[in-house]
Amino acid sequence: MKLSTFASRSSLTATGLALAIALFAAPALAQGKPGPAPQGAPVPRILVIDRAALLRNSRVGQSIAQQVQALTRQAETELKGENEALRKEGAALQQQVAILAPDVKAQKIKAFEAKQAAFQQKVQTRQNQIRYGVAIAQRQVESVAGPIVQGLMTERGANLMIDRQAIVVGAPGLDITPIAIQRLDQKLPSVKVQLANPPADLAQSMQQPR
Repeated sequence: MKLSTFASRSSLTATGLALAIALFAAPALAQGKPGPAPQGAPVPRILVIDRAALLRNSRVGQSIAQQVQALTRQAETELKGENEALRKEGAALQQQVAILAPDVKAQKIKAFEAKQAAFQQKVQTRQNQIRYGVAIAQRQVESVAGPIVQGLMTERGANLMIDRQAIVVGAPGLDITPIAIQRLDQKLPSVKVQLANPPADLAQSMQQPR
């Protein structure tokens, strides 16, 4: 019989990295590809923005990333003792199973696995709370960044915004990312990332395969 405990540190650290990656996925400032232009459609006047860099290099994006790291470290610290206790209990049980009566062995294994499952759920719940807290913070950023981008389009007479990631070659002077970052820094230098419980249906979809 193989007994194993849930490695909270590695799991939560991976979560922190995944959240950092998700954090720098672009907010929904411009989505989709334009369809075929109807007759008489205006000539495209294009601007370019690096939506990932807007978060990655802005003060608010860096603040969110730092808070995610801090929340992950806090969770690791809080769960470390319970994880270590489970590890020791599993090691002791591994040594005992060979000499236990079958019914006693089955009972002890079942009890230990129940503890493991409860601990795994506790870790998953904390991961979900961090993820949902980040999602709430990102929505606050989007509510400010969106109008900034729209304002820049109006100022420069543009009617089409393209994500830099979709461009192979482009003329200089089209990228508004630096000025967008500057304005975002002025309007929203930081937001608070707080642990938040997602709605039940969303929490279910956030469950990771084990």
